[in-house]
Amino acid sequence: MQIHFEHPLSDAGFAALCQENDTLHIEQNPDGSLLIMSPTGGLSGARNTRIMRYLDEWAEDDGTGIAFDSSTMFRLPNGAHRMPDAAWVQRERYLALTEDERAGFVPLAPDFVIELRSPTDPLHALKHKMNEYVRAGVRLGWLIDPQTETVTTYTPDDPPEVLDRPDRVTANTVVEGFTLPMKRIWDPLGTA
Repeated sequence: MQIHFEHPLSDAGFAALCQENDTLHIEQNPDGSLLIMSPTGGLSGARNTRIMRYLDEWAEDDGTGIAFDSSTMFRLPNGAHRMPDAAWVQRERYLALTEDERAGFVPLAPDFVIELRSPTDPLHALKHKMNEYVRAGVRLGWLIDPQTETVTTYTPDDPPEVLDRPDRVTANTVVEGFTLPMKRIWDPLGTA
């Protein structure tokens, strides 16, 4: 659901709205309209937990950045407030923020994001969001679509690349060496 305002909420107003409605997943578009998203279902939640586990383990071993889960709000340079399903930020960039900035809505575009398509997500909206991320400064993005078993990679310098039913996806830039085995993303219950 989208809600449009005659006058967009300020950052403080948006933060207050989110705090007052902490059970809702709310993002703010660059034009100030609000996007209220439905809660994640069980299969999407299981998939996202696996994605976060792999990313967090890799980030811990690598040590050059910090992984963030789907509850983390990023305030992008274009004014949008977004919560990617998984994100990673270079350690130096994050530590350069003030303590208040680190504690609140993170005022930067992550270096790497993952969006996982849920059954209720329109594909065109997720593609638009991925392109917005790249325009805002994200250097690598993966859009994972369990419905078609595809992963689309987004970078600033190349058109999106669709990987059809990959066994694994490995980053060769930004989060170089991060590998996501896809078998348990496609089948999170291990029934196949």
